[in-house]
Order: sequence, then C-alpha cells, then structure tokens
Amino acid sequence: MSSVYKLTKVQTLPVSISEAWEFFSSPANLPKITPPGLGLMMTSSRANEKMYPGQIIEYTVKPVFGIKQYWMTEITHVEHEKYFIDEQRVGPYALWHHQHHFKKVGNGVEMTDEIHYRLPLWFLGDIANSLFVKSQLAQIFDYRFTKAEMLFGKMKGEV
Repeated sequence: MSSVYKLTKVQTLPVSISEAWEFFSSPANLPKITPPGLGLMMTSSRANEKMYPGQIIEYTVKPVFGIKQYWMTEITHVEHEKYFIDEQRVGPYALWHHQHHFKKVGNGVEMTDEIHYRLPLWFLGDIANSLFVKSQLAQIFDYRFTKAEMLFGKMKGEV
C-alpha cells in the first residue's frame, strides 16, 4: 500500500466569511479556480445547488497525460461558514479527503485547505507522487491561491 500524503495551503483574503463561503462552497465555482490544463468539466446536475452533506458532485478531469477520467466526490460534512469536507468516491486517487476551513481574521478570512491523499498501485504510487503528483497538486493549489487573489484582492500588507 502506498503512503498517505498531506498538503496544506493557507490563504487570507480581504472579504467576509460570508462572501468567501458563498463562493468556495459552491461546486459550480470549482472550474473558475482550477487550472485550465486539467480540463475540469462539471457533469453533475446538482453542481448549482447549495452544498449539503451527502451531496454527490461529478466531474471529468485530465490529471495525467491529458487522459480524461471520471471523478465523483461526496460532500461528507458541512458546518456553515466554518468548514466543509469532500471525499472522493470514484476517481484517480486511492484516498482523497479534502477539508476546507474558514476563520475570521482581522478584516478578512483565513482559508485553510488540508488534503490527505493516497495513490493507487502500492510503491508505484509513491514513485508517481515523488515524480509528479506532489508537484502537480502544489501547482493546482498555487493556481487557486492566485485566482482567489485576482477575484477578491490581497490582504493589506501582503506582497
């Protein structure tokens, strides 16, 4: 069995928790903050609904070599304006558990993404993680960070 890896990304934005929550908890906004090269396409008929525990969200994505894959996640937990969790049910990972946390800080909101993931194929998954998956995930969340700043601005004092 391959290892479980963790990626954490923290960002502060000059918006209210309500505004951040409204945007980031809407599955329909995911394509707006995902690198175009991943080819993310929402296929779920419920992507425009308000998020709720048990909600199934379906996509296609091209994570490796431009090969289209089906990805299904379930929203397992939601605490309004505090956090939500999505878990992969079908897709490219052996494990995908993504926590999204929101906390008021000063004149804005601190958002923390914490992802635990494991790749399939035992030790080959570990090799793939070292070669490209770890850096690809970091690039995806760096892209999200940049897009969020473009959409909402930077906190004062941040370069």
